[in-house]
Amino acid sequence: MDKVAIVTDSNSGITLNEAKGLGIRVVPMPFLIDGDTYYEEISLSQEEFFKKLSENVDISTSQPEPGQVTDIWEEELKHAEEVVYIPMSSGLSSSCHTAVMLAEDFNGKVHVVDNQRISVTQRQSVLDAIELAANGTDAAGIKRCLETVKMESSIYIMLDTLKYLKKGGRITPAAAALGSALRLKPVLQIQGDKLDAFTIARTKKQGTNKMLAAMENDINKRFGGVSNVHLEVAHTQNETAALEFAETIKENFGTGEVYIAPLSLSVSCHIGAGALAIACSKVCKM
Repeated sequence: MDKVAIVTDSNSGITLNEAKGLGIRVVPMPFLIDGDTYYEEISLSQEEFFKKLSENVDISTSQPEPGQVTDIWEEELKHAEEVVYIPMSSGLSSSCHTAVMLAEDFNGKVHVVDNQRISVTQRQSVLDAIELAANGTDAAGIKRCLETVKMESSIYIMLDTLKYLKKGGRITPAAAALGSALRLKPVLQIQGDKLDAFTIARTKKQGTNKMLAAMENDINKRFGGVSNVHLEVAHTQNETAALEFAETIKENFGTGEVYIAPLSLSVSCHIGAGALAIACSKVCKM
């Protein structure tokens, strides 16, 4: 019997096939689209999601059904002594709080990690958990390590359109119209708890430069240097730009490895296609 099983949700960006290779389980996140429920990667692919988004259909996020989550935990406990569950940040969804309440019925065998991560930074937390488990750390120790560095991550996202910020009520229609006329590129940030405004750029080049400068400041002043972090690039239907951005990051920070992946659909529904992001998360050490 395994000592610890690792479970996350699809907000991590870990696909079902990748999960099999990693030896973990992924809970698919549900989306409500024009009143119908779809599950990420099962009945809703990235391509289908963005097609529906472009058609102006009503899309909203939801949390997994409690029974779906607990069924997976129970299945994992058949071959493991404990489960570590790593959902998306509690600041962005109520699913983490729900999971904490559900875990109370598992007699201490399920440890829910609230480490304030989403998308590529959440994925890195899962990889850290896998490594810690492989090195013999118990579930409580894994939870403690991940939550110790829970605010030690940073994401900056440059948007290609103001349409979805307006639709979600984050900016007024007048501000959106002015920004679109001036072709402004808003840059948002995720610093654990929520998605916030960061700055405005007039060109994509200016936007990427501002993100690089902000990340450099975070790495040097918050995280103690580039050797202490994992660097990532995320995007929404913008892979070519993501590949180019990753090369720029390697040159700027002198690192040979930058992970690239699509942004979580839970974030994508608020920002639309064409977005580009830089992210980092602090290395988790026991």
